[in-house]
Amino acid sequence: MRPTLVVMLKVPRPGRVKTRLGKDIGLVPAAWWFRHQVQALLRRIEDPRWHVVLAVAPDHEGMVCRVWPAHFERWPQGAGNLGDRMIRMMRRAGGPVCVIGTDIPGINRQRIARAFAALGSNDAVFGPAPDGGYWLIGVKTGSKLGKPALDGVRWSTEHALSDSRASLGAARVALVDTLADVDTIVDLR
Repeated sequence: MRPTLVVMLKVPRPGRVKTRLGKDIGLVPAAWWFRHQVQALLRRIEDPRWHVVLAVAPDHEGMVCRVWPAHFERWPQGAGNLGDRMIRMMRRAGGPVCVIGTDIPGINRQRIARAFAALGSNDAVFGPAPDGGYWLIGVKTGSKLGKPALDGVRWSTEHALSDSRASLGAARVALVDTLADVDTIVDLR
């Protein structure tokens, strides 16, 4: 069975995506950047070694949005914080599964392949970000994720990775490449 790569994304509407970047360059240019970044990302990561699923939000609008390529399967993210939604996607996928964000220009097939390879001898894998967060989380078996997984994580802080690792308890965790996301005009440059 092929592993699953879940791409968490939103419909690219001004004011809904990249709002911190939008404060620097305007909401419409930020949404334009996001749309084109995601399209380029999807081209870079599509690979026969894994099944790509788009986890879309808002649920209904994301399922019918024509911006994203139609050949990718789509799953609605559902309600809850980021952790709730990622856990839901990993449980649905079963495993092995990796979940990525969309605003990281450095993601490519080789980095995704390294993450899936790390799950061969580990229970979980993270792709750290320099700001203390992460661009990728993966688990060997998503259907076995219990309730404490990703509970109590301080999202969008320098504690997101350490909190997430702690929530997995005694799981064997690997780290792969550190990549930066784009949140502000400084990151964009």
